[in-house]
Amino acid sequence: QVQLVESGGGLAQPGGSLRLSCAVSGRINSIDVLGWARLATGKQRELVAHITSDGRTNYADSVKGRFTISRDDAKTTVTLQMDSLGPEDTAVYYCSAVVRTYSYWGQGTQVTVSS
Repeated sequence: QVQLVESGGGLAQPGGSLRLSCAVSGRINSIDVLGWARLATGKQRELVAHITSDGRTNYADSVKGRFTISRDDAKTTVTLQMDSLGPEDTAVYYCSAVVRTYSYWGQGTQVTVSS
């Protein structure tokens, strides 16, 4: 079992920044990939960014160059730094952990970008 708890969402102005954090607990050493996804109203879930157990990162085209994913060496925290935010980034953001073929999800945190 893996438990994920997100924090750091809120309201940001266009062009602003937010930093999301996810506390990871449970069978941490079994995790292959940690990542973030988002779900906006009326849209499909989008995988925003992920980081593998060996530190490789990957980003959706929509956030490339603006978002940065990172994690601590102990894999107990995964962070999503979001810069140059726009209204299109408004969504509920979910932390995820992949163990083999199974995905665990956090409860989500709301990010709203508005002036």
